[in-house]
Amino acid sequence: MDWTLPTDIQSEGIPAILGGGDVLMAAETGSGKTGAFCLPVLQIVYETMRDQQAGKYKKKFAGQEKDWKINIFDKERNLGVDGNGLRCESTHPKFWSGARCNKGVVGKGKYYYEAYVETDGLCRVGWSTSDGSLNLGTDPAGFGFGGTGKKSNAGSFDDYGESFTLYDTIGCFIDLDNGVIHFSKNDHEFGTAFEISQQLINSVFYPAIVIKNARILLNFGATVFKFPPQNGYVGLTQAPIDFVRDSPITAFGNSDTNSEKRPHNAPMCLILEPTKELAQQTHNQIENFKKYLDAPKIRNILVMGGISMTEQMNLINDGVDIITAAPGRISDLVAQNKILLSNIRFFILDEADSLVSTQSDCFKILQQLHSHMPKYSPEGYRLQMIVCSATLHNSEVKKLADQFMHFPQWVDLKGQDSVPDTVHQVVCIVDPKNDKSWIRLRSKIGDSIATDGIHSKDEIRPGRDDPETLSEAIKTLKGEYIIKAIDEHKMDKCIIFCRTRLDCDNLEKFLTSRNKGYTCACLHSDRSPDERTRNLDWFKTGKARFLICTDVAARGIDVRGVPYVINMTLPTPEEKANYVHRIGRVGRAQRMGLAISLVASVGEKVWYHKCQSRGANCFNTHLVNQGGCARWLNEMTSLAEIEEHLGVTVNRVGTDFIVPMDEFDGKVVYGAKRSNEGGIKTGHAVELSGVVQALAELERSVQLSYLQMIAPPSA
Repeated sequence: MDWTLPTDIQSEGIPAILGGGDVLMAAETGSGKTGAFCLPVLQIVYETMRDQQAGKYKKKFAGQEKDWKINIFDKERNLGVDGNGLRCESTHPKFWSGARCNKGVVGKGKYYYEAYVETDGLCRVGWSTSDGSLNLGTDPAGFGFGGTGKKSNAGSFDDYGESFTLYDTIGCFIDLDNGVIHFSKNDHEFGTAFEISQQLINSVFYPAIVIKNARILLNFGATVFKFPPQNGYVGLTQAPIDFVRDSPITAFGNSDTNSEKRPHNAPMCLILEPTKELAQQTHNQIENFKKYLDAPKIRNILVMGGISMTEQMNLINDGVDIITAAPGRISDLVAQNKILLSNIRFFILDEADSLVSTQSDCFKILQQLHSHMPKYSPEGYRLQMIVCSATLHNSEVKKLADQFMHFPQWVDLKGQDSVPDTVHQVVCIVDPKNDKSWIRLRSKIGDSIATDGIHSKDEIRPGRDDPETLSEAIKTLKGEYIIKAIDEHKMDKCIIFCRTRLDCDNLEKFLTSRNKGYTCACLHSDRSPDERTRNLDWFKTGKARFLICTDVAARGIDVRGVPYVINMTLPTPEEKANYVHRIGRVGRAQRMGLAISLVASVGEKVWYHKCQSRGANCFNTHLVNQGGCARWLNEMTSLAEIEEHLGVTVNRVGTDFIVPMDEFDGKVVYGAKRSNEGGIKTGHAVELSGVVQALAELERSVQLSYLQMIAPPSA
């Protein structure tokens, strides 16, 4: 693929994913983000399948655990446990996170363990049966002692002992001979806390903890206790084998997780994309990346609407290792058990801010899918979540991370939204008070663009300055200004963004009716999947000069070599981040690009359908607060918010669309590679490729010299 060096997001993201942790990634569009998560996932999936074929497949937790530690299968997902299983941490400020040990004691004996508080948070420690809640002390099967100095059982919190906090060591005692439990603080023992009821006296009791925004270190006796117990108590590691029981809780999820052979319809990786186009694009990239992976072959399939269910099931039944999907159909197939998530190792959410946006019900789908996934594989590997987002500072993405992810590593190479210096962005103000040409255009049938009809019931009188007349004038002028911009810059490839599907359709008809070779392709959700795929392909291959679309195409669609973007309308104020996604379609791969935004100087009335039909056969032009489906927008305010968001002032151009090149360091050719002063193409991969090749030759030379030095003398 002509990649010489990893991009920045790949340099940061790939090692983090290979390391086994959850990862949150944000980077500019066109930064190689898809490769950053696909490459390491392919590596791990391939190696796992190869080892299974070679007979190296072993279940890490198939046998009995020798050491006492926290049971990774018997804990809440917000709780982190270190590799030794002795240090537990939860950084969530609101949720309590509990866990139990992998072993317990039953029958006879007097046993002890210690809990050392490492950070200043809330803790409760004690004992629980396997039937107890992980929120220790809130039901009859759990017995806890908390940092507030209260003991708890069956939801009753009573004063006991003393409060404890940072750097305190809590001793947890259980006397099975007499059926009592008590605690100590820093070697000071308190009296009996609980008497074990007759119903529980023959139960297995497991060390248990629950914490909130805290970290504690447990010692079951494998190392010397800080305060060794007296009066016949021994550490749990010294408990006689006859009185020790392993936890019955050994795995999450479907029992198929423990089978030696993975079912044909149980993939190891699920990648979710917000749109069908993005799902297709990621699927195609995986096909490219896995090209030379052989023996075993990785089976990657696409799951989405627009593919016949018979064809879909044939692909699944032939076996699948990686699924790339849009949310709708995958949730249906999982609900019908036609796809099993019992062996998932990787759950990847691409463009997560779009997936979990308030406009979609996808969050509920994510919860349902996540609930079907084992939190640990039979080999003991924890489910990895990889979340890619335009920004990691989106509140919905943060909510998702809190709920699903396990101490994720943040790889934020984007931070505050910014525009690459390869993108020249300009604004043309559309002012119907000064430009009266819209009156002439409307007077001749076929000369002006069809508007959205929102003013069809209003009395539009050319020459008046009432809001409705000026709003209709804006819609007319914007169609004409697009023609001017196209002709001035001789655009042969341009993406044009519109606010609504109706605007897209009207602009497509307007451009094609001009008979000037303005070939167009339209991309929005009312077009069928086949048509959308075909139209995008036409634009990529040059059969169509203009791709007219809603914001659906701003989300990661990879079309190379686009020199121009026109925003016929600015994004709404609540979606101002989409401005960066839109203009990010140009200026990629160090090629220069021009983004032109048409901004109305006066208010414009637009459709804002909240009705059940989502706009189909809806003509209610009343405002939303009056029970209708319309709203007024002020694009000058939106522009000011975008400029404040980006920390820049966007250059203005006149209605002739001549861009003053002196503001952009001289003459440039949009669509061509940017060159520095010496004329050398920029981009660190290109600049360093010769150095890398020289280093490779030096390394090879050194290795050969070493082999010759250690080679045995010839006979």
